[in-house]
Amino acid sequence: MRAQTTMLTILKHFSMKAIFLAGAVLFSVAAHAQELFVFTEPASNMAANSVGVRDMNAFMFEKDGTLNYHNMPELMWGINKNWMVHAQAFISNRQGGGLLTEGGSLYAKYRFFSKDNLQSHFRMAAYGRYSINRADIHQQELETMGHNTGYELGLIGTQLLHKVAISSSVSYERALDNMPDYKFPAAESNSAVNYTFSAGKLMLPKKYTNFNQTNVNLMVELLGQRLNGNGLSYLDVAPSIQFIIRSQARIDIGYRRQIYSDMARTAPNGVVVKFEYNFFNVF
Repeated sequence: MRAQTTMLTILKHFSMKAIFLAGAVLFSVAAHAQELFVFTEPASNMAANSVGVRDMNAFMFEKDGTLNYHNMPELMWGINKNWMVHAQAFISNRQGGGLLTEGGSLYAKYRFFSKDNLQSHFRMAAYGRYSINRADIHQQELETMGHNTGYELGLIGTQLLHKVAISSSVSYERALDNMPDYKFPAAESNSAVNYTFSAGKLMLPKKYTNFNQTNVNLMVELLGQRLNGNGLSYLDVAPSIQFIIRSQARIDIGYRRQIYSDMARTAPNGVVVKFEYNFFNVF
């Protein structure tokens, strides 16, 4: 309980001024960023013939201060330069009684366009996710990554310009009944359009000497959703810092904060911490 109170106090010291200052830093300097974002996927894929493991930890706070902890371990496979797949589990304490495995998802991404130049490139990809979930349906927001049984289909475009990466996506999401017998409320919208905009900049090292140097990236992301059935929407901002170690390991720390919303959301604000490790040339 003491740790929960301390974490909540820390989060309350984040102001919107600081968040938008972090976004401004991304554009204050000119420019090899990695296209690796914390809250969204870029159009580029992981290395071909590689396997990655990732663990996402989300500490989200309800309006009464209750801490929701979500753990989402993930196994990733880079099949080739165009295809990659993820398998992910959803574990949380939101229903009380300790951590429960609530479901999981399969995610696939296909890169169908790539235009490469000397110090820049542009790529586009299509992706799909199918999830199952055993939690109760408790909010109007649709989220097939951890809350709703359903599917999501989308497109991503990512532009790399020297040290700056810019990415945007749009997707259609549809929620179904949760298992075993949580029916989706008939009065609520069961489909939505999601949209994102992400920008990141490589801050360190200033000059590359070898692949063992730790890279430090700063980024800011905008995450929005509009429900098709009733027109309700939200928009969040999420500044993050990212460390890439020896070109194989990755640590992400991000803070997600609601800018506005007219829909019911259980816990929109919180901290996300991710750990990732990649094994190259496995196959």
